[in-house]
Amino acid sequence: MEQFILSLDQGTNSSRAVVFDRDGNIRSQAQHEFPQIFPRPGWVEHDPFQIWGSQAAVIAEAISQIGINGHNIAAVGITNQRETTVVWDAETGEPVYNAIVWQDRRTAEFCDRLRDEGHADMIRRKTGLIPDAYFSAAKIRWILDNVPGARKRAEAGKLRFGTVDSWLIACLTRNSLHVTDISNASRTMLFNIHTLQWDEDLLRLFGIPASMMPEVVDSSGVAGHTKTTIFAHPVPIAGVAGDQQSALFGQMCVRPGAIKNTYGTGCFLLMNSGTKPIVSANRLLTTIAWKIGSEVTYALEGSIFVGGSVVQWLRDGLKCIASSDDVEHLAGSVSDTDGVYFVPALTGLGAPYWDPYARGLVCGISRGTTTAHIARAALESIAYQVYDIVKAMELDSGLSVAELKVDGGASRNNLLMQFQSDILFTGVHRPAITETTALGAAYLAGLAVGYWDGIDTLCAQWREERAFLPERSAEEVARSIAGWHEAVRRTMIR
Repeated sequence: MEQFILSLDQGTNSSRAVVFDRDGNIRSQAQHEFPQIFPRPGWVEHDPFQIWGSQAAVIAEAISQIGINGHNIAAVGITNQRETTVVWDAETGEPVYNAIVWQDRRTAEFCDRLRDEGHADMIRRKTGLIPDAYFSAAKIRWILDNVPGARKRAEAGKLRFGTVDSWLIACLTRNSLHVTDISNASRTMLFNIHTLQWDEDLLRLFGIPASMMPEVVDSSGVAGHTKTTIFAHPVPIAGVAGDQQSALFGQMCVRPGAIKNTYGTGCFLLMNSGTKPIVSANRLLTTIAWKIGSEVTYALEGSIFVGGSVVQWLRDGLKCIASSDDVEHLAGSVSDTDGVYFVPALTGLGAPYWDPYARGLVCGISRGTTTAHIARAALESIAYQVYDIVKAMELDSGLSVAELKVDGGASRNNLLMQFQSDILFTGVHRPAITETTALGAAYLAGLAVGYWDGIDTLCAQWREERAFLPERSAEEVARSIAGWHEAVRRTMIR
C-alpha cells in the first residue's frame, strides 16, 4: 500500500491540506478561505470552529482527490499562523472567546507599559523577543481580564491556552491532547529559549496560570495520534512548526548561515543560526527554528511590514495597474528608476528600524518621472528592505550569506528577484516546489516516522526552478544603496 504524508497548512486567511509522496512531490491539495472578524479598528479575530471546520474540509477534499484514507497516511504534519491565541475549556473543548490573531493590536498600550516599567530587557533576555502586541502573552491576559469568569476558571485549572497548532491538535484528538511544538512556544513571549521551559517570571508578569500552558514537544516527533472520524484509523501527528520556521526547513536551510525569505504581503527572513541563540545587536528577533531529537536549532528573524502589499497599493491606491501581475511588465518598461526611491512605510518600518511613526515616501521625482519609474521603485523597495535585514543578520551572526532561498507570491517576479541578487551580490534561488511551508511540516513529520531516512535525503530532494545571479557592478550597487538609505533617513524625520 502506497504511503503519503499529509501536511496541514493553517494560515491567516485560509486553511490548506497538501499530500506529499516519498519524492517530495505534491499529489493533491485543497484550500478553503474562512472569514476574518474585525470587531473594532485594530482588532482582528477568527472563529476557532471556523478554523477547524475549514481545515477538516480540506483534509477530506485532499485525500478524496486521490482516493486514499488514513491507512495510506504515514503521518500528519502541521504548520500554522504563529502567535494567534485560542483559549478553550479543558473538559468540553469549547472556546471561551474568538481566536485573537497575530495582527491584532488591542494590547499595544499594555505592551508599551511593560517597556515603560523596565521589563523589556528581561523579556528579550529570556525569550529573544521584544514586548509587543504581536505575540501571544498579552492576548491571553486580555482574554482572562475581559471574558466574564475566565480568570476564575483559569486559576481553577479549567482553561487551556494554545496557538493554532495546539487548537488543531486538540480538535484532531477530541480534546485529549494539549501540546505545542517548541517553535510555536518560542513565539508566545512566555517561553524561555535557554531553559526550554515555560518561564515562571513571565507567567507571573502577565498573570497567566501555568496550568493553562500546553506541553512542549519536539518539532519532529510523534506527539500523539488522531481520533477524528476523518481518517479510517489513527494517524500519527508527527511534525509541527510555525509557518516561517516550517518554510525555513522546507527550503532545507539546515546549516548555520542558510537563509530564506518569504515574499508575501510582508516579508519574513529567517537565518539558521545553529545550536546557540544569537542575541541581536541590530534589532532582529531571536527564535527557535525547530527541535529534532536532542538538538535545538535557533534562528534570527527579521520582519518587513510592507512587501508584496506595496504592489497592491499601486493597484488599489494609485490605480496604475489593473492587477498585481501587471507590475513586472510596467516596471520592466524602463531600464531603471531614473533616481526615484519609494520607501513603503505605509504602516511604519519593521526590522531593523522598528519605527512605527515612519510614513511612506517617494522621492527623486522629476518632470520625466512616469508611473513605470514609480512601479519599478516600488519593486526595488522590497529588495532594499530585504538587503537591510540580510546585512543585519550577517553582523549579528558573523556569518556571510552565500545564497538566498526565496518563496512566496512575489518571488515569482523575475525583475524583483534579479534586482535582489544584484544588490546582495549573491545568488537568489527559487525552488521548483514553492509550497515550502507545507513541505517543511511534511518533512518534519516524515522524519519522525522513518518515512524519510534523514536530512541528507531531504536535501537531495530540493530542486531549483531558477537561479538569479548578480549582474551589476559594485560601484553601481553602492550608489543605489546609498540613495536608499538617504530616502529611509528622510522617511524617519519627524
